Order: sequence, then structure tokens, then C-alpha cells
Amino acid sequence: MRPLVSILIPAYNAERWLADTLRSALAQSWDHKEIIIVDDGSTDRTLSVARFFESDTVKVFAHANQGAAATRNAAFARCSGDYIQWLDADDLLGPDKIALQMEALGDSPNPKTLLSAEWGKFLHRPSRARFIPTGLWCDLPRAEWLMRKMELNAYMQTATWLVSRELTEAAGPWDTRLSGDDDGEYFCRVLMASDGVRFVPGARIYYRKPRPESLSYIGACNSKRDALWLSMKLHVGYLRSIEDSFRSRAACARYLQDCLELLYPERRDLVAQAQELAGELGRRLDMPHFPRKYAWINRLFGWRVARQTQRILPWIRWWFLCKWDRALQILSTGISRERVLIPAGTRTLNRDRTRSNRIPMRSAH
Repeated sequence: MRPLVSILIPAYNAERWLADTLRSALAQSWDHKEIIIVDDGSTDRTLSVARFFESDTVKVFAHANQGAAATRNAAFARCSGDYIQWLDADDLLGPDKIALQMEALGDSPNPKTLLSAEWGKFLHRPSRARFIPTGLWCDLPRAEWLMRKMELNAYMQTATWLVSRELTEAAGPWDTRLSGDDDGEYFCRVLMASDGVRFVPGARIYYRKPRPESLSYIGACNSKRDALWLSMKLHVGYLRSIEDSFRSRAACARYLQDCLELLYPERRDLVAQAQELAGELGRRLDMPHFPRKYAWINRLFGWRVARQTQRILPWIRWWFLCKWDRALQILSTGISRERVLIPAGTRTLNRDRTRSNRIPMRSAH
């Protein structure tokens, strides 16, 4: 029998996107699958949308709000798969994503092989997703993958990975202390338990560009800065546990430098700790400077105003781009009937928009 793949979806206030995400999961050409959704105490109709898709293949659970990491742990505790596909509630899987990765393993799969895939960002129209390769888009041994991530300030989106149950159990649970970058830290542990990463060209993820209020957005939140600093320390420790060389220490210092602007100047205590850690690596960090377009605000009005402007302007830009992309989607597909497209010759998914309060019609499973 072919291995069972569990598609695990933590969901919080994802009413607007969840139906499309579930359709992309149901449309997977790898037919031996189960889909587990755990609602994390949503205050909108996320749970109702999930219940609409409930079947022998789709199982729905709910608990009080505990955060993304705890919800992912709850989803894994309820699954039976030989392989695990993590999927956020607003992202989409290409229809052959899982099948291509499973086929890459061959007839005698090594459960310690960690599989990755291509990913591209989009707002409303997946057909406009841009797939831009980085230095991580290739087969790599563990230490090289982690060093490149930290040297290049690169990452792989959560859903790109396909992980065996053996690797998942070896990595341990998601860290509930991390309110941000929980996926970056978690997949470091998965990587450390693996024999290396196999990149599968053509297997694709469609990653909806994060909103300013999303989990990955730090803004002025001090608890997220504390979580980021914890993740930073763990990243450095993980790489040095695999390889402690001149290059690995330089990669750690580069990573600390890149992350420092998210801590400075609001959290000078964490900046001091980062400088101390850099000293242990034989390096010294430079204090971040505002980009030119914000530097004049800093000179005239101080860093607090400059930082606030630096936060607000990208949000305004994102809002206008999102509205524009949404308008183009409606114009191209019709106002009364929205056609959600998964590009590159894949299945077209329809969503009835004639009533704003109607749950989307059930797809053929």
C-alpha cells in the first residue's frame, strides 16, 4: 500500500481563505491522504467552513485559542500518516506537490530524507505567483543548508516540506514559546534529525503574502521580539552543533546582524545579548541604520517617529496592492462568480460568491 500522507492545517480566523486551501488539499493527485484541521478558537466562521468539508478524508477538531505551535502539535497528535504535509490555512498546494515529492523518494524511500519544494508569493491570484529560486532550491547536506539559510537570509516556506513520521517524531513538538519564527526553528530540528534535503523541482506551494497583522509580523510587539531572540539563539546553537567552523561562525554572525534591525532600538537589552553572542563567535555587530528614505525622519523627529513610519508605509502599500489585485481578480473572473485558479494547467476551482454569508459549495472529493 502506498504511504498515507497527513495534510495538517492549523486554522485561526481564516474564514476567507480556508475553503480554497482545503480544495487545493483535496485536489492532490496523491490519493492516499487524510486532512486534519484544528481550529484554534477562531472568532469568525472558520470552524463552520471547515465543518462543511468534513468527510472520511477531512477531519475537523477545535480547541480554545492556544497559538499556532500548540495547534500544530494538536493536529499531529490526531494524524495517522506515514508522511506529514504542514499547510497554513491561507496557502495553496499545487495539485501534484505531494505526488512529485513522494515519487522522488523512489521505491525504497529513506525516512530520513527531508523533501522540499518550490514556492511563490501571491495576494489573490495564484496565477500571478512569482517563483524566485534561492540558494536553498537544490539538494543539500544538513550543515550546508543551514549555513546558506543564515548567510543568505533565506528560508523555505512552511508548506514546502514533506516530512516522514520518523523525522517528525525525532524532531519533537513545535515550540509553544515561539509566537513568531516557530516554523524556522522547528524545521532546523527536523533538518538536524535528517540525512539532508532533497529539493523536488516542479512541486509547488502558493504562499499568500502575509498581512501586517499575521503571525510573522513583529511590529511593536515585545513578546514577539522575545520569541525572535529565543529563535535566534536556538538557530546559532543548532548550526554550531552540526559544524563549528570559521564559516559556520561567520554565518551565525551574519544571521544575527540581519535580525538585529528587528530588535533595535526598542529592545536594547536584547541587542546587548546579541552583541555578547556575536563576541563568542569572534565577531562584532554593527548597529542598524534607517534606510535613506526614513533617515531624514529620524534626524528631524527622532527614531520613534521614523520607526512608526517604517511600519505604517509598508502596510499602506500592502493594502493598496491587495485591493488592486482583488479588483483585477473580480474583473477577470466575474463579480457574481469567482473562479479561483491554480495555475500551470491545473484544475479550476469555483466558489459561489452570490451571497456573502454562504459557505462554498462542496467540491467533488
